[in-house]
Amino acid sequence: MLLTQNISGTVLKNEISGMEIVGETEDHVWLKVGAGEVWHSVVLHTLDQGWSGLENLSLIPGNIGAAPMQNIGAYGVEIKDVFHELEAYIISDKVMQTFSLSDCQFGYRESIFKRALKNNVVICSVTLKLNKKPVFNTSYGAIESELERMNISELTAKAVSNAVISIRQSKLPDPAQIGNSGSFFKNPVIETTRFTQIREKHSDIVGYDLKNGETKVAAGWLIERAGFKGMRLGNYGVHTKQALVLVNYGGATGSDIYELSEQIIAKVQNMFGIGLEREVNVI
Repeated sequence: MLLTQNISGTVLKNEISGMEIVGETEDHVWLKVGAGEVWHSVVLHTLDQGWSGLENLSLIPGNIGAAPMQNIGAYGVEIKDVFHELEAYIISDKVMQTFSLSDCQFGYRESIFKRALKNNVVICSVTLKLNKKPVFNTSYGAIESELERMNISELTAKAVSNAVISIRQSKLPDPAQIGNSGSFFKNPVIETTRFTQIREKHSDIVGYDLKNGETKVAAGWLIERAGFKGMRLGNYGVHTKQALVLVNYGGATGSDIYELSEQIIAKVQNMFGIGLEREVNVI
């Protein structure tokens, strides 16, 4: 969340805790987790139990109840890949409701909770379907090269997690030390024909083929090419190592950060004809 104004009234913080196995087979385990549990703590717990599925999502800040809101993802894995169901309180109807995978309408950093049900749902628990027999995804990003650098001879879920943690720590600021909300913008998805046209002028543009006539463009590359990477405006700016991250060095307001994001959106649109969308919820 990006707070651009003071909040009048009562603010509730979801701290529903607890983890319990609610189903198990030879190959899988279903883990029900309270929405207030810290995401990375849950990841570490599953790794300690020898279960795989969450290792690529290591060190993402936040609580597990927030994860389905925007279908969090990293290094080729999204929560929808391990999601079974969630329980939520519907504010308007004052009832509890169970949402299946299809009910959540997951997309790239999208869900029904960000659109049709925005501001009308309190997620109370999330149930994940995890693997007892590891299925690894190491092809995305720098995971394989990081595993090689770490001299990992035997591939395990814990090893993949350690590689992801190492990569994230090398280029992303710790929210406990520098104010930030992680990736501020979504990677825009454009038609592949449009991407090809841009690449004729910018041969080093970074994009990922979605095999449906569309290409996901690296927002960090767009922002860096627009000249914002490492930019500092007094006590806030754009992170020096990752242009997707806007940072508050201390004392800046939410309005300051929002105005910087407006400048970034405008310049990227002007330079490339591509619209950037914020990942954060602006309040």
